[in-house]
Amino acid sequence: MSIQWYPGHMNAAKKKAAEQMENTDLVIEVVDARLPEASTNPMVEELRKFRQRPCLKILNKIDLADPAATAAWVAYYNAQEGVTAYAMTTKKPADVARIPDLAKQLAPHRGVPTKPLRIMIMGIPNVGKSTLMNALLKKRVAKVGDEPAVTKQQQKLYLDKNTVLVDTPGMLWPKIALPSDGLMLAASHAIGSNALIEEEVAEFLAGELLVHYPELLVARYGFKDIETFDAIGVVEGVGMKRGFRQKGGDLDYEKAAHTFLGDYRSGILGRISLETPETRRVRLELHEAEMAAKAAEKAAIAAEKAKAAANGKRGT
Repeated sequence: MSIQWYPGHMNAAKKKAAEQMENTDLVIEVVDARLPEASTNPMVEELRKFRQRPCLKILNKIDLADPAATAAWVAYYNAQEGVTAYAMTTKKPADVARIPDLAKQLAPHRGVPTKPLRIMIMGIPNVGKSTLMNALLKKRVAKVGDEPAVTKQQQKLYLDKNTVLVDTPGMLWPKIALPSDGLMLAASHAIGSNALIEEEVAEFLAGELLVHYPELLVARYGFKDIETFDAIGVVEGVGMKRGFRQKGGDLDYEKAAHTFLGDYRSGILGRISLETPETRRVRLELHEAEMAAKAAEKAAIAAEKAKAAANGKRGT
């Protein structure tokens, strides 16, 4: 399944963000620590690089992510020019309290009354931007919800007399190139439920956990002989363990998929990362190889058509 989700307000939000970027000193980009690169919006990077703005990359929700994978991602991003990575969780006030100082270090020429530090906070839906804004300002200024795309309008607020924060709506991008990215985003609840089929997303997640975290499936659901399971078997197993039945006694597979995704999203399953820098590299290489093969096949078909057309003309 190829998942795409780009509501109309996101296009308007992109235009406003591009306009605001000119008057921004620093971009704070919030990503999901469980899937940092899949939850990185390429449009954000494009906008900030065009204006040559530094980026404080916040890997949020580290309490839900695999610590080893998070450490690898922090090193990965810190090696990029103009990027400083910071792994944290908004559940810890001490983590939030460090952000203003980190921001000032990235833009030392700003942050005084005559030249306030202007920060734009960006990210995809449901990565915790609004929660972060509320935690930074120590009051409720942004709507927080369990559904993606709760924030739909840009707002400007003062952190202190020397620092201005601009909160932007969660934005995805028009076309998600890697199908696995769409599935990871859907599993992590960054995509509206109307754009996906939960059973297929649950099967993708189950397949990933069978490869990388089978012990967590055993610990949570008490599965026996986990090595004999496939992705569908995991979802069915969740349903059987929970006694999810439809009228007539058939397994309620839809409810099992929903429950399984909920267990992952809430952290009940354990600390899980759906990608590492290495798995990301492999996925990109496979995708590029697939695209090259499709392009070669398309070119071969076009060449055959051209040859046939040329032969037809000669025949007449």
